[in-house]
Amino acid sequence: MKKLLTLIILFLTPFAVMAQSGQVSTVANGSVQELWIDNGSRHIFGELFTPAATGKKAPIAIIAHGFNGSFDYGRHYFDVMGRKGYQCYTFDFPCGSVRSRSDNNTLNMSILDEVSDLCAIVKYFRSQGHRHIVLVGESQGGLVSALTAAKLKGQVSQLVLVYPALCIPDNWRQRYPQLDAIQEVTELWGVKMGRRFFEEIHDMHPLDIIGMYRGPVLIVQGDQDRIVSMEDSRRAQQLYRKGTRLHVIPGASHGFRPHEFQQEEEQLELFLK
Repeated sequence: MKKLLTLIILFLTPFAVMAQSGQVSTVANGSVQELWIDNGSRHIFGELFTPAATGKKAPIAIIAHGFNGSFDYGRHYFDVMGRKGYQCYTFDFPCGSVRSRSDNNTLNMSILDEVSDLCAIVKYFRSQGHRHIVLVGESQGGLVSALTAAKLKGQVSQLVLVYPALCIPDNWRQRYPQLDAIQEVTELWGVKMGRRFFEEIHDMHPLDIIGMYRGPVLIVQGDQDRIVSMEDSRRAQQLYRKGTRLHVIPGASHGFRPHEFQQEEEQLELFLK
C-alpha cells in the first residue's frame, strides 16, 4: 500500500518553477544559452539551443539523458532539431550523474524526482508560450520521459523513446525481490545509489502506466541491445496508439555509433513532419 501511494503521489504532486538564464554563445547554425530551471529546491542546469531565424515560441524538444549521463549527450540533437526549426533543451538531472552540474550526489538519485524535474521543465516552457513540446528520452531518460508523458498527457505533443529502459523496475526486483533485501548503498558501473531509488520503483510497473499517453510516439532501438529488453519496446508499441513506430537498427547496441545515430536522425525527421 505504501508503494501504491508513492505512485499516486507521482501523478499528483504539484511543483513550483523558476528559471535563470546565463551565458549565450554562437554556434554554426544558431545560438546556445545556459538556462537554469528550478523545481522547488532543485536547481536544474541545462543548455537551450535556438536555431538561426527561429522565434522564441518555436516548437521545442527536451532531451532527457540516461543513467549517469549528462546534458552533453543531448547536444548531438541540435543539428537535426535545428533543421526542423526546433529549439532544443538538454539538461542534467539533479543527482542523475557523477558529472551532473545540477547536483552530482548520486546517492539521492530517484526516478520519481526525475519525473518531477521533467514535468517542471515542461511547465516552464509552456509558461514561455511554447505549445508544441517533444520529449526525447534515452535509456533511463526514456523511462522518465514515458512516465512524464503519461502524467502530462496533452501537454506533450510528441514522444521519442531511444532504447528506453522500461525494464529498470523489473531488473531491480530480480536483484532485490524483498524490500528488506535492499542495501543502503548499491553500486552500478561505478555509480553509488541510495536505498530510496530501489524502494520507490519496487512496485512500479511502467507498462501499466505509459499507455495513458495517447499522442504520437517513436521508439528507436538496436537489435543487439543487451541492457534494455527489445520485448518491452515491442509491448510498449502495442500499448501506445495505433501508428506508433518501432524502428529497429540492425547491429546497434545500447548507445548508437555515428552511422546508427544517423538512422535515428532520419527517423526523427520523418516523425517530426
